[in-house]
Amino acid sequence: MDFYGTIGPACAELSTLQQMVRAGMTGLRMNLSHGSLAEHADWLELIQKAGIRTLLIDLQGPELRIGRLASPLTLSEGQQVSLGTGGIPCPACLLDAITPGQKLLLDDGKLLLRVNAVDTALHCTVLRGGLLHSRKSIAVPGVEVSSPTLTDEDLQNLRVAADCGVTGVMLPFVRSAEDIRTLRAALEDAHAGQIQIFAKIENLAGVRTLPEFLPLVDQVIIARGDLATPCPCGSCPAARSSWPPSAGPRACLLWS
Repeated sequence: MDFYGTIGPACAELSTLQQMVRAGMTGLRMNLSHGSLAEHADWLELIQKAGIRTLLIDLQGPELRIGRLASPLTLSEGQQVSLGTGGIPCPACLLDAITPGQKLLLDDGKLLLRVNAVDTALHCTVLRGGLLHSRKSIAVPGVEVSSPTLTDEDLQNLRVAADCGVTGVMLPFVRSAEDIRTLRAALEDAHAGQIQIFAKIENLAGVRTLPEFLPLVDQVIIARGDLATPCPCGSCPAARSSWPPSAGPRACLLWS
């Protein structure tokens, strides 16, 4: 069985990574939603020095996120806020998909907004407040928002992935077989076709289309934490304990 840790500021020291390896960690995950491979050259050097040979990069993919904020924002219950032009930066594709009355879950559901009006921004009322940081997730319950499979930053990271020692690519919020084919083509274009693809099941679209893209991936990750946003946690799909090797990719759970 493989055990992956996530590298971040709390463990980005050689001695700490070595302790993690001695404790049984077999590979590392690097979240690229908060910085590119080029920006984490120091981490890549530490990983190499620690003798870690399995490195997964977690792409931005089609996940919807808040843009960059100058500083964290405190949102209070009842406050009026806007997402879009003149307000909190968010993906433009939201404006075409959202109608008044829609609820938005931010930062894995920690914050809840209700959309009151839509023009060049989403004008919302805060129903559940909290501290909002840059690049936190946006979930739109019951609505499938059309967004590109790969961001420009993803494509840049894929071009250098092989040279950085990446062995696997995690694609979040997989919606269809087309998402996997798009990633596979990008890897081939980057002369990195040997890198494995890990499909992350994080929404109901991924659950529904899993049989279609299962033969196209090397590993399946069932992110129950993210799945609990669009559906009740008790009904979240789980990896079967007796996943048959002959059936194709292995599955693992990701509590996020």
